[in-house]
Amino acid sequence: PTAGAILLTHPNGAEYRLDQLRGDHINRRAGVARTFQNVRLFAGMTVLENLLVAQHNRLMAASAFGIRALFGSGRYRRAEQEAIDRAKFWLDRIGLLARADDPAGALPYGAQRQLEIARAMCTEPILLCLDEPAAGLNPRETEELGALLLQIRAEGCSLLLIEHDMKMVMQISDHIVVLDHGRKISDGPPAMVRADTKVIRAYLGEAEESEEQAEPSLEQKA
Repeated sequence: PTAGAILLTHPNGAEYRLDQLRGDHINRRAGVARTFQNVRLFAGMTVLENLLVAQHNRLMAASAFGIRALFGSGRYRRAEQEAIDRAKFWLDRIGLLARADDPAGALPYGAQRQLEIARAMCTEPILLCLDEPAAGLNPRETEELGALLLQIRAEGCSLLLIEHDMKMVMQISDHIVVLDHGRKISDGPPAMVRADTKVIRAYLGEAEESEEQAEPSLEQKA
């Protein structure tokens, strides 16, 4: 690949240049989903509807862009029921099944974080990218989030995470990249990164003489 290329190899053997794919094809063809640093739910829609929206492309294909849905096609009804079942499965996983009909914006912040992850998982990705998922969470919510991500990873979905919460990163990572001032200072398994003097120095705030103090960012690949 050329410099700057982002290459992903799908389990089916296909290779995708993510930097050249259309935005919707990154999910539909390459199987990549993501969440955002700032929660981006549809606050006025119900919790269940937020997860059905994630399956819009699949439902539209099953409905022949509305024609089969209009005539009550059996194929569309089956696809619709599968989408509802998949949404309910993920709501049960994150403990929100009882609130399926509540507006998503009425959920506590930690629950909104988990709902956003569940929405991404409804697309059945092979790679889930998360941008600071623990930002704004209290310790209990962070622990619950870590447990959810461990379950997702154990079930075969790879994770790529940017996060500053060292405890959670160390808990779920098998490979970590540490950046300080945009410069890579460590790259390897958690035990090696944890013992790296450059990482320790950066986290203790002992900046280089020519640099201002800053907290490093961590990219995690699982």
